[in-house]
Amino acid sequence: MSTPNNDEIIPFTVTVSDDVIEDLRDRLSRTRWPDQLPETGWDYGTDRGYLHQLCEYWRTKFDFRAFEKRLNTYPQFLTTIDALRVHFYHVRSPEPDAMPLILTHGWPGSCVEYLSAIGPLSDPVAHGGDAADAFHVVVPSLPGFAFSGHTTVRGVHGRAIAPAFAALMARLGYSRYLVQGGDIGAQISALLGEIDPEHVAAVHLNLLPLGPPPNPMNPFEGLSGEDLEVAQKTFGFLEHDTGYWRIQATRPQTVSYGLNDSPAGLAGWIVEKFRAWTDCGGDIESAFTKDELLTNITLYWITQTINSSARYYYENTGPGRMVDPPKVEVPTGYAMFPGEHYKMPLAWAKDNFNLVHSVNMAKGGHFAAMQVPELFVEEVRGFFRGYRTRP
Repeated sequence: MSTPNNDEIIPFTVTVSDDVIEDLRDRLSRTRWPDQLPETGWDYGTDRGYLHQLCEYWRTKFDFRAFEKRLNTYPQFLTTIDALRVHFYHVRSPEPDAMPLILTHGWPGSCVEYLSAIGPLSDPVAHGGDAADAFHVVVPSLPGFAFSGHTTVRGVHGRAIAPAFAALMARLGYSRYLVQGGDIGAQISALLGEIDPEHVAAVHLNLLPLGPPPNPMNPFEGLSGEDLEVAQKTFGFLEHDTGYWRIQATRPQTVSYGLNDSPAGLAGWIVEKFRAWTDCGGDIESAFTKDELLTNITLYWITQTINSSARYYYENTGPGRMVDPPKVEVPTGYAMFPGEHYKMPLAWAKDNFNLVHSVNMAKGGHFAAMQVPELFVEEVRGFFRGYRTRP
């Protein structure tokens, strides 16, 4: 991939060479599978039987040309901001009063999370909606992820990326815009609201990027009802299910040798999160098809960005490197999806966010825009209706 210079914005098209496909299939055919205790399923991590089935589909049935076509559905571009290469979709609405909206993904997702939402958001009339809900949609790939390519310097964390995305919106000519994100994208979105309030009209999140207030004796002090239940479940997740986080925040380079070399290893590392962080009742393909899962995994494979994406945790949350949580004064909305693994009590948000809207969603999880795009689009449209005017 070429790297644009200065303020240059260049068109980008996804292409996968036959050599890359042949190499992937060859590696999958030669996977050295580890043992698994009988009748343990997913208890110890990704189930070998399911992963073998998924990888065999990847090797023999996954359509790489359909993958290219899917990713090339909408216009894509590359630009460089503060030495960070940024890949992004930019889909202008046919509606003259459309409001700019930037959508930001997290890990181990990618820009493909939003592909089913771009059309309804940018052209609501064509999807049975109201022209008044139209957006000019911008979907960047985080630096270090997918076609944004590898990061090349230390310190590419949330407070480095947010100014780059604010500059991206300015470079595209948008003086007033709306912001939405989940996971890492929630942190970036909230930081945009903090650092660029003159241009950000409102922020919508499907994850609250904050932790508990400092109280080492009792982190649950003052909580009751749903807030207490939410906090207890999240602390359970943090205690028992964050091995990936701790590795990526401390030794991302070490684990990435295996993940970058073995497609089965990469798929096992990623697919377990799509199952665990979704309200699928243990049946991952009730939430995502194999093609959807593999589209995201293939994006990591062909760009070889599992290491640089994992490195974000080292830069942003590693020991002694924790980035301060955002403090957002612009109006903020929050949608809590039932399958989300990282939920924070609304009581803990009051000191950091001007939270004017919160809703418990009926269905969906961490990858909501990908899993339940209709519900996601409806929620985003509804919240932003009150914040579409320009000064």
